[in-house]
Amino acid sequence: MGAAACAAWDNSGFRLPEPFALSFAVPQVPSSPFDVIIIGAGAAGLFCAAQAGQRGLKVLLVDHAEKVAEKIRISGGGRCNFTNRDLDVRAPHKHFVGQNPQFCRSALSRYTPQDFIALVEKHGIAYHEKHKGQLFADRSADDLIRMLLAECADGRVTHWQPCAVRAVQAHHDDANAARYSVETDRGTVQAHQLVIATGGLSIPKIGATDFGYRIATQFRLPLIERRPGLVPMTFDGAAWEPYAQLSGLSLAVEISTGSKKERMAFVEDLLFTHRGLSGPAVLQISSYWQPGTPIAINLAPQVDLADALQQAKSRSRKLIANELAGLVPSRLAEAWVQQSPDWQRPVNEAADKALARLADKLSRWELTPTGTEGYKKAEVTLGGIDTRALSQQSMEAKTQPGLYFIGEVVDITGWLGGYNFQWAWASAYACAQALSQG
Repeated sequence: MGAAACAAWDNSGFRLPEPFALSFAVPQVPSSPFDVIIIGAGAAGLFCAAQAGQRGLKVLLVDHAEKVAEKIRISGGGRCNFTNRDLDVRAPHKHFVGQNPQFCRSALSRYTPQDFIALVEKHGIAYHEKHKGQLFADRSADDLIRMLLAECADGRVTHWQPCAVRAVQAHHDDANAARYSVETDRGTVQAHQLVIATGGLSIPKIGATDFGYRIATQFRLPLIERRPGLVPMTFDGAAWEPYAQLSGLSLAVEISTGSKKERMAFVEDLLFTHRGLSGPAVLQISSYWQPGTPIAINLAPQVDLADALQQAKSRSRKLIANELAGLVPSRLAEAWVQQSPDWQRPVNEAADKALARLADKLSRWELTPTGTEGYKKAEVTLGGIDTRALSQQSMEAKTQPGLYFIGEVVDITGWLGGYNFQWAWASAYACAQALSQG
């Protein structure tokens, strides 16, 4: 969020992070026309505002960005993968990562993919399943944004956008009940409840900031270290040069990282790029990969390459590259055989050990990324507000009554495939049901 320079000292002498100020005084604050202020008009913020408004609460929704819900608009190739019907709400650890993935079970159980699908159908939005339970709008993500805005209109939500937040303060009365003052470009407003739905750090060009984390720090809530998630991986330039020529090539692979009980693997499509690897396989594994550790890729998971090459040797005089091109993409086959003179000959003339080594290299290609493409290309942010600081039933901060955090800003990250949007809907719904009037 955009903010002017502003800092303060609380009564313990702790200097608060700019640009937000926290006050423990008991000022005379005017009555508020709002029951709740929600900061952030993305998926979670819009849905929470709509649900709270339709319960009869007076809601103010504020966002600094020029365009509403831009992350929804650009997701899923412009069609928004809005949920996943295969989500197992009883075992969130299967599809979510974080320090405690079980935290999201309560919210996901109370607002399921089937609930959101029913809302989409109510608005007459056509959708389809791509694969593995992934649901997309048939026409455009704009249909889903219009749906959320219509739901907000039904809840008589007041929506200020673009409108930057300058500062947030909490005032406490004698009963230690908080009233939040939010200083914005359109004036200062107050409410007894404040919801932070500002997302993470991914894709700053559409307005992502660290606003939510600064608010958490201001109110002394613990944070889990943040890093890019669902993100392409990069490799050392010189080492990657032999593979850069494969840029644009896509194929189905098995990709894994970790060992023994910590091993995680996906069978998805891999995409070669000039700088490294991308595609669903790499985006998925990036949420589990730890910097400095290797990843392993089976470039032909549907085939026993060692057996196939031995069979070819007994019946064919073709070059190894030509035989291999029947098992993997021809560009990939050609790039691999260039790595050894032993592979640049007819398959019937190749040594058994040479063929076995080629099969092993293609089946267990191990390499260590130097990093990732960072937040500019990441679809989500790993880490965030420590779930131990929040109620799993309401998303309210345990030590700061009336302050809620929902969506991506929390340390819950889903797999690629609609899981993060479902977390946005579910956490927003749980919060909206917990908010009170007056």
